[in-house]
Amino acid sequence: MKKMRLFCAGLLGLLMTANVAVAASTIVVKGSTTVLPIAQATAEAYMKSKPDVNISISGGGSGEGIKAMIDKSTDIANSSRDLKSEEITRAEQNGVHPNVITVAFDAILPIVNPRNKVNNLTVDQLAQIYKGEVTNWKEVGGDDLQIVVISRDSSSGTFESWGELVLHKAKVTPKAQMQASNGAIVQAVSKNKYAIGYIGLGYINKSIKPLMVNGVKPSAKTAISKEYPISRPLYMITNGDPQGATAGYIKFVLGKKGQQIVEETGFVPLKNK
Repeated sequence: MKKMRLFCAGLLGLLMTANVAVAASTIVVKGSTTVLPIAQATAEAYMKSKPDVNISISGGGSGEGIKAMIDKSTDIANSSRDLKSEEITRAEQNGVHPNVITVAFDAILPIVNPRNKVNNLTVDQLAQIYKGEVTNWKEVGGDDLQIVVISRDSSSGTFESWGELVLHKAKVTPKAQMQASNGAIVQAVSKNKYAIGYIGLGYINKSIKPLMVNGVKPSAKTAISKEYPISRPLYMITNGDPQGATAGYIKFVLGKKGQQIVEETGFVPLKNK
């Protein structure tokens, strides 16, 4: 009889465990490495308050996130750029209806090595550098050193935004070193006195020096006012209106606590709009 009671108790425990597993919800998030710190920090906070929710996050760039949404292999696509018309067409053809949700704002910062004495560049000077028309720092007030151009790769939303806001859709010099993430650009520039790169506002650290652009220092205030010329919104994209656990997470990101986390990660919360 005692063995029977132990067996029943064990069986009940297994059934309860199975029920918890069934009840748990998983949210898949893919895309922009710029939005990645926001997603990681908000997901960590949300999962603490909702232990029955698991959020799986990966980067890879805005283009990869949008592709995953079109393929229905992600619940949320993080993006630092708008969808392209051909992406919208492919999505609709696959029965996906992109719902673009602004979750924060960002400034794209040109960065150099701290040993570089240049502190300010105009948008035109940045364009000339990235097109390969200006190749020596002495041409823009620096030392007589060749400029090493470092750029995000073409799957990046930051690459797309830089191309529109700085290059006005002109091509990046073929000599540019292409990097897959904001973090990779920070690392490359921090180790190279000759280098210039660009990153999202939330990736600033002491190993690199952000530059003013047109004499304006990048900040939350100047990004929102558009006084700083290289700024943009950041998005989380869902297939139609978010449902279930995904809706709960998005609501958290847009709420008071989520927007506080946006600010803590170095980006511009919506409340500043």
